[in-house]
Amino acid sequence: MKTRNKVPMRQCTGCREMKNKKEMIRIIKTAENTIELDATGKKNGRGAYLCFCRECLQKAQKNKGLERSLKTAIPEEIYLRLEKELEAIEQK
Repeated sequence: MKTRNKVPMRQCTGCREMKNKKEMIRIIKTAENTIELDATGKKNGRGAYLCFCRECLQKAQKNKGLERSLKTAIPEEIYLRLEKELEAIEQK
């Protein structure tokens, strides 16, 4: 008898909706306190997730959702890099 695999669900820090982990982008805070984008979703560090839409990024920036999730201040350059990533994904 075959069992079904569980689908990992994560909450978006922008819209606060639960979605499939594969449908989201992960932002991590490493042990060296640097903020990075994690395309694989498997890097070590404290993670926060965002949907692939610009509105969620703007909501997360406005309500400081990423800062709360990662427990650190997020530099403006990280938000700019996230916007560029989202533009690249939307163009595909």
